[in-house]
Amino acid sequence: MESGPTVGVLALQGDVREHLAALRASGMRAVPVRRASEIEVVDGLVIPGGESTTMSRLLGVFDLLEPLRARIADGMPAYGSCAGMILLASEVLDGRPDQQQLGGLDVVVRRNAFGRQVDSFESDLDVVGVEGGPVRAVFIRAPWVEKAGADVEVLASVPSVGSEGQDPGAAAGRAVAVRQGNVVATAFHPELTGDGRVHALFAEIVRGAG
Repeated sequence: MESGPTVGVLALQGDVREHLAALRASGMRAVPVRRASEIEVVDGLVIPGGESTTMSRLLGVFDLLEPLRARIADGMPAYGSCAGMILLASEVLDGRPDQQQLGGLDVVVRRNAFGRQVDSFESDLDVVGVEGGPVRAVFIRAPWVEKAGADVEVLASVPSVGSEGQDPGAAAGRAVAVRQGNVVATAFHPELTGDGRVHALFAEIVRGAG
């Protein structure tokens, strides 16, 4: 039942519907957001996976960039998955020169760090703040965190041996879930697995901020 705060999902591009469903299952009132006026009235915001350079361009086209930056800087809870992590980072590597950042996280992320679409994979990860065992993480052209500031908490990293026994190579030890204050980001897509625990963690942050 939706009885909690209102959380928006940035609905310019990406897997919007899946995030809306996951938030509603966590008891949030979930609404798509496409206008600056809608950003002003939500209690939190999800930036979904998709194509980060396209989303960056559309933020400018729809005059959403500055309103979003202002609300996040003012403490509005935000959660970004995959492309959302890239947009929330203070700096991105291998992005377009004109790509815009929201700057909610003091991290440097590498875009498409895990490779191309054909290199997409799944793994089981222990996530700080998520109880009940490992989270099944789906990585699709995912970023990873190259560097995190002192105020950033790493919630999950790629293990040295994958859940199927595979060698993760250069990805081993890379941070793939982080939190700084009310802002959370994951390199993976919990909205695609039916496991609502990451969204429930974000819902707790939204309630606490309210």
